[in-house]
Amino acid sequence: MTQSHGFETLAIHAGQEPDPLTGAVVTPIYQVSTYKQDGVGGLRGGYEYSRSGNPTRTALEECIAALEAGTRALTFASGLAAEDCLLRALCAPGDHAVIPDDAYGGTYRLFAKVASRWGIDYTPAHAGDLDAVRAAIRPGVTKIVWCETPSNPLLGVADIAALAAVAHDAGALFVVDNTFASPYLQQPLTLGADVVVHSTTKYMGGHSDVIGGALVVNDAALAAELVFHQNAMGAVPAPFDAWLTLRGLKTLGVRMDRHCANAERIVDLLSRHSKVAEVLYPGLPGHPGHDVAVKQMKAFGGMVSFRVHGGEEAAVEVCNRTELFTLGESLGGVESLIEHPGRMTHASAAGSPLEVPGDLVRLSVGIESADDLLADLERALA
Repeated sequence: MTQSHGFETLAIHAGQEPDPLTGAVVTPIYQVSTYKQDGVGGLRGGYEYSRSGNPTRTALEECIAALEAGTRALTFASGLAAEDCLLRALCAPGDHAVIPDDAYGGTYRLFAKVASRWGIDYTPAHAGDLDAVRAAIRPGVTKIVWCETPSNPLLGVADIAALAAVAHDAGALFVVDNTFASPYLQQPLTLGADVVVHSTTKYMGGHSDVIGGALVVNDAALAAELVFHQNAMGAVPAPFDAWLTLRGLKTLGVRMDRHCANAERIVDLLSRHSKVAEVLYPGLPGHPGHDVAVKQMKAFGGMVSFRVHGGEEAAVEVCNRTELFTLGESLGGVESLIEHPGRMTHASAAGSPLEVPGDLVRLSVGIESADDLLADLERALA
């Protein structure tokens, strides 16, 4: 497969040639830990031990690389395992990173509670403000500029190409967490990013049945460093997990079309509702990042956040009253989810510069009938 093929074609075929032994059109689950060698050092296809490499995982990594317009993808047991590998591979004690001031709570916790203990410092900055990012960079010390766009849970939008230029001018690598958009809606490597991060648990897997993470790069030397750390640290996905994620990728394009269409109808309802104080969605013309989103995204995604009149308790009550929107963490599955970020996914950021408003509700809009989802929210807000 080549990049000249369409996205949906790559999702179904990249890395997934029919099995040469049987002709099976679906990649087999190579549920194996070790491989027979043809003499000492004589590896069949380069496989020796499934921590180092597994054919099912290879198929997944080749598919993800193709979808992100990258040359090499690596997959992990979770999105945070991917982030941890990246930090250990790129940073050493005394190094510094700039992270978004609206980053995912787990990313913030990794920097604040884990990496900082090993001498990696960080500064939060508003990714939508290029001057703020420049001011946060420490020349010669900052190794990474980190970005989420859209961000979790405030749906902030950052200009990938502009931030890449800022990072590269300072000699830093630019990392983009592309989980919320998925490669169907934007491809950060084509806009100047050095590394793309994913929680494949979310839209890539798409069915709330598997945990995983990925890193995607184009630079061969960087890829080699990441491969070494992936093998040395060992937080790799099991073959069945890789197979489930690969299965989910096949329908990513059609699912994202429905996620986006449903989200737009919900945004329309929320924007007109008397109980809603503010809607956060990049597709709204009044969103501060709307023009950038139009420039770098195919559509605006299936994530919607909103603030309610009545404060935190009112937000919690809305979360408790939905029926089709399941109260739960995570996102990107076919079913719709609702959560209170301040008490759930972003509780670890409480009291920090990344603390989220108490009146905030986050929706992961699924692919159910939009009319049913609208009726559910109407009841919960009534």
